[in-house]
Amino acid sequence: MKIKIKNLGALKQAEFTLGDLTIICGGNNTGKTYATYALFGFLSTWQDRFPIKINADKIDLLLADGVVRLDIPEYVEQTEKILAEGCHAYTKELPKIFAAPSERFKETKFQVSLDTTNIDLSTQFDLKIGSGEASLFSITKKQKSTELFVTLLVEKEKVKIPREILELIIADALKNMIFAQLFPRPFIASSERTGAAIFRKDLNFDRNRLFKEIGQASQDDINLVKLLLKDYGDYALPIKTNVDFMRKLETIAKNSSFISDNHPDVLEDFADIIGGEYTVTRNDELYYVPKKRKQVKLSMDESSSAVRSLLDIGFYLRHQARIGDLLMVDEPELNLHPENQRRVARLLARLVNLGIKIFITTHSDYIIKELNTLIMLNHDKPHLKRIAKEEGYLEAELISSEKIKVYIAEEVLIQLDGKTRKTKCQTLTAADIDPELGIEARSFDKTIETMNRIQETIIWGEE
Repeated sequence: MKIKIKNLGALKQAEFTLGDLTIICGGNNTGKTYATYALFGFLSTWQDRFPIKINADKIDLLLADGVVRLDIPEYVEQTEKILAEGCHAYTKELPKIFAAPSERFKETKFQVSLDTTNIDLSTQFDLKIGSGEASLFSITKKQKSTELFVTLLVEKEKVKIPREILELIIADALKNMIFAQLFPRPFIASSERTGAAIFRKDLNFDRNRLFKEIGQASQDDINLVKLLLKDYGDYALPIKTNVDFMRKLETIAKNSSFISDNHPDVLEDFADIIGGEYTVTRNDELYYVPKKRKQVKLSMDESSSAVRSLLDIGFYLRHQARIGDLLMVDEPELNLHPENQRRVARLLARLVNLGIKIFITTHSDYIIKELNTLIMLNHDKPHLKRIAKEEGYLEAELISSEKIKVYIAEEVLIQLDGKTRKTKCQTLTAADIDPELGIEARSFDKTIETMNRIQETIIWGEE
């Protein structure tokens, strides 16, 4: 999947391709978070934007005969058109995604390109729609079939479902069959996650109190109520998503992910990084329990910033992770000691090897260097196997350079669309990744070289 952006935040024009592990690095205010938020918003809302039109004669046939057959390849042929119209519709919604004035996005374009040549229609599909205990109609597709059948399950005279609703539900089923396999399910940990963790209980309390006050408000108070609701909702979609996730931790904790079921050693490694584990009590209280002091239970405001910054990632891994997901982390190094930054890099590589796609933005030279080590060790050479064993690296952590895409947010000369001459502007530049040497992250190298030069001058300058 390739994403192309124009006039989004600091980014004048840029494009990037999602890999199994995608990294955007660069300085502050260079467009990293804008690219991340735009991608997350698209992956979270594409189903609402993609137009699939069900012909009126199909609905007429369904209501007349009680069953209608749809040829799925007919809709597959329209994928490029549907995608283009969906991206156009999504671009118009960017002010809501970013909770920002619409003027900032007047010239913005967001486009997605997909490889639709190998869409798999072999899976079975079975959906029943009903009211209460009664099923009204079903949408089914047999395994390896390319035909979709919509069948009324009650006498057609008793069907009172509006045509628009029928069209919408059938269209959603087609979207899932055609496009869901092309887009990963996103989970985001925004850079504001530490605040969401520490104020989790306050957010729930304030939300409940607000609803109570709304219920008691008189007509004269209605404008104040609207104002309060606006203030509570005036956040970008990724931040809202993080807050909602934090509010639901007690419910989320009742589920079990494929990692928890099949790879508990990954969760043990995560517990080593945070030095303990999270626990939810029967009274729906959230605590952090240090590994070396298991009799102690610390609330989030009593815990370290590192524990808070990894809270939602920890709950995602244990309770929600699925193969094929896209885990998006804005600054995974947030509040972490360099040693733990290295361990997080190894954890991310391990997740990639388990089938979870990763997307991160980072300022951390430690994370990039550790990933380089994992790339460099991922070769069948005796001395590399010896080094990996001596240094405690697991084979499951080693990663192929082919799985990684790295982009540097920077200002360089590029040729803008429709222009003949190159222009210096903010963009995303693909970094070179060597199978033997790893990632060339010059945005860090320049700073490190400057620091080394100054220190060498201090030490040897007198001579």
